[in-house]
Amino acid sequence: MMQNRTPSIFKDAPDAAGFIPRNNSLAGSVYEAIFAQLMSLKIPPGARINVDNLVRELNVSQTPIREALGRLAGEGLVVKTHLIGYSAAPQIARRRFDELYHLRLLLEPDSAARAAIAMDDEKLKILREAAGVMGRRDGTDERVRYSTFARQDAMFHDRILEFAGNELIRETLNHQHTHFHIFRLMFHSRVTEEALDEHEALLDAFAAADPAAAEKAMRVHLEHSRDRLLPAFD
Repeated sequence: MMQNRTPSIFKDAPDAAGFIPRNNSLAGSVYEAIFAQLMSLKIPPGARINVDNLVRELNVSQTPIREALGRLAGEGLVVKTHLIGYSAAPQIARRRFDELYHLRLLLEPDSAARAAIAMDDEKLKILREAAGVMGRRDGTDERVRYSTFARQDAMFHDRILEFAGNELIRETLNHQHTHFHIFRLMFHSRVTEEALDEHEALLDAFAAADPAAAEKAMRVHLEHSRDRLLPAFD
């Protein structure tokens, strides 16, 4: 299940040469670098992940790379096969995609309404920080920016579910690793830019503590997200 903590914003991301900065956050930096490659499809679904190649590319030892791959395996993004090694998880099938959005549309609009009812200034502040709208055009490298938003989007939706107050729904959706698999379908700026507009609409509804508007905004967001990604199956 996805851990409930504020996501990194890639302060320790690779430099222009692709190397990882040497500091106390080495393991986390390596994780973020590989995560970004998975999200941006530099490592495509189903592809073998060569540890020695990553050692050379990131200029680190095998230890933090194996730690990062183990963490990514726990998030469902990497598969470890005995005597073979690591590979990127396969792309979700169209049927699974449809099932995930069906599930989300059943659960998340109602959860957004419940979160709006429970909204206060502190919760709204947390949601604004998680939504990713404040740094939406910061000029960051597109691959890093895309993977950053994938994590922010997961956190934003998770916080809404937290504030809605139903832990079973929250755990169920987190267990599916929904966001990460969905973001791997298509590496395109439209996925982030349009989603950020929809996040702003949700924030407006939460700021007004309007459950009907929050429910509608979440439904629109999920339907548009689904429609943006459907071309990946063409």
